[in-house]
Amino acid sequence: MGILHTLLAVAPIFTVFLFLVVMRRSATLSMGLAYAVTALLALFVWGAPGNKVAAATVNGVIVALTVLFIVFGAVLLLNTLRESGALKAIRRGFMDISPDRRVQVIIVAWLFGSLIEGSSGFGTPSAVGAPLLLALGFPAMAAVMSVLVIQSTPVSFGAVGTPLLLGVKTGISTDGVAEQIAPITQDQYLLDITANVGFLHASVGVLIPLLLCGLLTRYFGEKRSFREGLAAWKFAIFAGLAFTVPYYLVARFLGPEFPSMIGAFIGLLIVVPAAKKGFLVPKTTFDFPDRSKWESTWVGTLADDDHNDDKPNFSVLRAFSPYVIVIGLLILTRTIDPLKKFLLGDLMTVKFSQIFGSTITSTIQLAYSPGTILIIASLLCIVIFRMNTQSFMRGWAASGKTMIAAAPALLLSVPMVQVFIHSGAGVEGALPSMPMVLAQSAAQGFSDIWPNVSPWIGALGAFIAGSNTVSNMMFSYFQFSTAMQIGLTPDLAAYVVALQAIGGAAGNMIAVHNVVAAAAVVGMISREGEVIRKTLIPMVYYVVQAGMIGQALITGNILWIALAIIWPLVYFGVLARR
Repeated sequence: MGILHTLLAVAPIFTVFLFLVVMRRSATLSMGLAYAVTALLALFVWGAPGNKVAAATVNGVIVALTVLFIVFGAVLLLNTLRESGALKAIRRGFMDISPDRRVQVIIVAWLFGSLIEGSSGFGTPSAVGAPLLLALGFPAMAAVMSVLVIQSTPVSFGAVGTPLLLGVKTGISTDGVAEQIAPITQDQYLLDITANVGFLHASVGVLIPLLLCGLLTRYFGEKRSFREGLAAWKFAIFAGLAFTVPYYLVARFLGPEFPSMIGAFIGLLIVVPAAKKGFLVPKTTFDFPDRSKWESTWVGTLADDDHNDDKPNFSVLRAFSPYVIVIGLLILTRTIDPLKKFLLGDLMTVKFSQIFGSTITSTIQLAYSPGTILIIASLLCIVIFRMNTQSFMRGWAASGKTMIAAAPALLLSVPMVQVFIHSGAGVEGALPSMPMVLAQSAAQGFSDIWPNVSPWIGALGAFIAGSNTVSNMMFSYFQFSTAMQIGLTPDLAAYVVALQAIGGAAGNMIAVHNVVAAAAVVGMISREGEVIRKTLIPMVYYVVQAGMIGQALITGNILWIALAIIWPLVYFGVLARR
C-alpha cells in the first residue's frame, strides 16, 4: 500500500467536496459522479468482486429508502400541524419564552434536539427539530444548519448509547484487545471509554450553543455579524453547562445509555424557566430581517406558515402534544426491552441475506423506524385537533412531493457510501477497504501526534457513512491498535478510542446523507453544498479542540495544555472579525 493507493482512496471524497462544496453542484449530480468513481475504483483497483459492489449498491438503496421513510414522516407531521392550525400556537408558545432567536435556537436545537438524539439518534433530531424551527419562522437554511450543528455533542450517546454499545464495543470485542487490557474486562474498558467520551464531549460541547448563536447571526442576521451572536455568551454558556454537566456525570457514573437524554431533559428544566424570567438573556433582542429581505437561498419549497399575530386556535400544550407523543414513543420503544425486541424481531423485520451471493445482508425494520412513530403522531392529530379528512390528505400529498424531491440525492449518496465501505476484495493479501487505507496512511504519517489526528479519522468515517455508530465499528479497533503501537498504555489508549467516538460525532455535521435528509424535511433541495460550507466551521472547531485536549491529557505536555486553552479563544476571535 503506497501513496498512490492513498490518493486513489481519497478520490471519492475529493469528488464530493469538489462538485458539492466548491463547484456548488447539486447533491444528485455530485453523488452520482462520486458513486461512479467509487464503483470503478472498487472494481478495477481494489479488485472487489462485481457481486459485492452490486450488493453494496442494493444495500445502499435499501438504507436510502428507510431514510426517505423518516423524511416523509417528519414532513407529514409538520404539514399536519400546519393544516390543523397548531403551528400558530407552537410559535406563540416559543415567542412567549423569548422572542430572541438566539434563545429559541438554543432551546429547540441544542436542548430539545439533544433530547431527541438521546432517545432515537440516526438523524431524527433533523427530522423533528428542523421543521419545528421552520414553524417558528426560521429560514429553512438556518433551520437545517442549526440542527446539524448540534448533532455533535449528544451523538455519541444517541439512540440510547448505540454508537458506544454497538459501534465501539464491536471494535474492541476481539481476543487481541482482551489480552492487552487484562485484567480489566472489555465491559469495564467500555465504561472507561464512556467516561472519557463524556468528559471530552462536555469540554468541547459546552461552547456549541455560543457557536450556534454566532453562526445564526453571521449568516442570517441583518448585520451579518458573528459578534451579534457572541453577545448572548452568558445565556449560551449557561445553557451549555446546564446540559453538559449532568451529561458528563451520567456518562461517568451510569454508563452510555442515558447521558444525552438526561442531560437534555435537565437542561430544559433549568433553561426554559430561566429564559422566561430573562435570566442572562441578552438585553437586545435578535431577530431575522423582514421576510421580504430574505435571500432566495435561505428559503425552501415548503409553504410558509402564516406568521400573523392572530390568537391561536389551541393551547400551547395541546398544539405541542404530538411532539410529546413522538418523544414518549421513542423513549418507550428504545428502553423497554420486550417491546424493543418485538419491534426488532423476525416477525417485524424484512431481511435480505447474502445479497447476490456476497456477505452483505440488509434489513428493513419499519416498525422500529422513527418514521413510523412520526406517522402515528400525525394520525393522532386527526383526533387531537379534530381535523377533517380533506385537510389531512393535503398534508399527505405535500409530504409525498417533498419525499420524491429528496429521493434522487439519497438514492445515489447512500449506495456510494456502501460501496466505499465494502470496497475491499476480502481475500488475503488484497488491499483493505478504502476507508481503512486512508486511516492506515494517516497512522503512518502522524504517529507522534496521533491524539490530534484520531478525531479526524472518526469524522472521516461519519462523513462517509453518515453515522457515528458505523464510524466507530470501522475504526475503533484500528484506533486502539495504533495507540498501542505508538507505546501508549491501555488506559491512555482508552482516550484515543474516545477521540474516535468524538470525531465520529462531529462528522455528522457534514455527512452528506445527513445534510440531504435534513434539507429535505424543510423542502430545501439542491443546496446541500451551501449547508456543508457552513457546518464545516463548527466541525473543524470540534475535532481540533477535542484533539488538543486529548493530546494534553495523554502526554501531560504543558504546550498542548496551553494550546487547548488558546485554540477556542483564537477560533472565536477570528470568527468575531468577520
